Amino acid sequence: MTDQANDQQNNSADLPSNPARRRIFQAATAVGLVGALPLAVEAKPKMVKGSLDAKLKASIKHVVVIYLENRSFNNLFANFPGTSAPLSAVPAALAAQKDRDGSTLATLPKVWGGMVPTPQNIGGKQYEIKEDQLKDLPNAPFKLTGTDGLPLPEAVITRDLWHLFYQNQMQINGGKNDGFVAWANTGGMVMGYYGESSKNLGLWQIAQQYTLCDNFFMAAFGGSYLNHQFLISGRTPEYFNAAETPAKKKIAALADGPTGTRLAVAADGPASAMDGKPKFVNDGAITPDGYAVNTMAPPFQPSYVRPAAGGDPLLADPQDPSTLPPQTFQTIGDLLSEKSVSWAWYGGAWQAALDARGGGEKPNFQFHHQPLNYFQQFAPGTRARAEHLRDGGLGDSPISNKFLADVVAGKLPAVTFYKPQGNLNLHAGYSDVESGDQHVANVIEHLKKSPQWKDMIVVITFDENGGWWDHVAPPKGDRWGPGSRIPAIVVSPYAKKGVVDHSFYDTTSILRLITRLHDLPLLQGLAVRNAAFAARGALPPGDLTGTLSFR
Repeated sequence: MTDQANDQQNNSADLPSNPARRRIFQAATAVGLVGALPLAVEAKPKMVKGSLDAKLKASIKHVVVIYLENRSFNNLFANFPGTSAPLSAVPAALAAQKDRDGSTLATLPKVWGGMVPTPQNIGGKQYEIKEDQLKDLPNAPFKLTGTDGLPLPEAVITRDLWHLFYQNQMQINGGKNDGFVAWANTGGMVMGYYGESSKNLGLWQIAQQYTLCDNFFMAAFGGSYLNHQFLISGRTPEYFNAAETPAKKKIAALADGPTGTRLAVAADGPASAMDGKPKFVNDGAITPDGYAVNTMAPPFQPSYVRPAAGGDPLLADPQDPSTLPPQTFQTIGDLLSEKSVSWAWYGGAWQAALDARGGGEKPNFQFHHQPLNYFQQFAPGTRARAEHLRDGGLGDSPISNKFLADVVAGKLPAVTFYKPQGNLNLHAGYSDVESGDQHVANVIEHLKKSPQWKDMIVVITFDENGGWWDHVAPPKGDRWGPGSRIPAIVVSPYAKKGVVDHSFYDTTSILRLITRLHDLPLLQGLAVRNAAFAARGALPPGDLTGTLSFR
């Protein structure tokens, strides 16, 4: 993209009539910031001489990671200007989906269960899209619309899609990305994207102003649980004795051996994607050789497994098949603590979940979204837990949102992970896109006004694709990933302005940046991934320093 094109984009984005700009103002109005917004001035990066490492360490003192939920790059940014592989340039033959027998589907199947199965009133208009109301679509990606053919508002909550370890690999199909429909539980819905309406999003506006990464992939195949684990450790949790425990029923049945990539298909399931969602012999959370790859419950409260009757109220019942034993390997937090670098994970609605004492999942908190609660070193009663696992609070105001309160006060640690509460994280099924988008825009406005902004880098990304199709093949890595392409935006006084970065990154790139910035030892999971790429003569994921510009 030319500098002139970038300038045109940024200038038009700043106009009051711009919908995305209005959305940022709407979010800011809720917390009383709107009067100050027009006066905001971008901090000027200080001049630093020397090597890239010297510039990085002199300039960046605060890393903030905003971790959202379940959107592929195509779903929100399909035709963002300047992307190296826009959806509009993909030949129809390369986007066409295959059936379970390998033949090309004539049309997309129905959306099994409906796209919007429960009526929702948005702006005085009711939205409901049942199974039979969205059918006979061409075998191609399609723009999400209502039954009237108009763009589906981002405020509508669609149904959820499968996003699981083995299914994601079967969908990617060796890089062809032609198995998404065949191995989904939602039929043709996986091919939907938001189209031109994405330009109204605050995230789109932020991406225009800073650096959008269009070759960023989720670190692990599958879902939120495993990718949260990769965000903090770069590796897969272990359950090596699962076969001798009640969890043996959760061991997956594979068609290609204990370390394989394909689930065994049940004989009594529908043979074609046109006839229904697939059925497997045992779609388990644990690999046959003892790795926990799909969602399991934290061993400590808050957890979706309640304490054992008469047992320790701070624990999940260890005999429940869904409870993962406490993990003990190193996380990025452990390495930071060893170097006396301050850090914290702010979880939206964390305290609300703690107060519930195992009484069922809170609407605004998902237990597997606090990955550190799976580790013995962060068990209840430990100093590490009290210091580093913080409540993010609720909502959009610094009065109720404790993360934003620390932003305003300039009290963020050197490394911060922020997980918004469930209804603000963009996850299909229980969250809409608009609410989370407004929340992120509001967070960014607060960060830009923080006294710590002048030496900050913010990475906005998603944990995984949520089952939504993407056409860009992930590079071949190790057994665990990378998986599908997801959006990532780098926001900083030092971020390149109005740029689309085509470098290869994945979720572990965040760990690589933190490792480089603070001279940490390399986590074992990152070393394993590095070795996998080196064995093929390829470079591993980058560390995001390419998104920055130091003078």
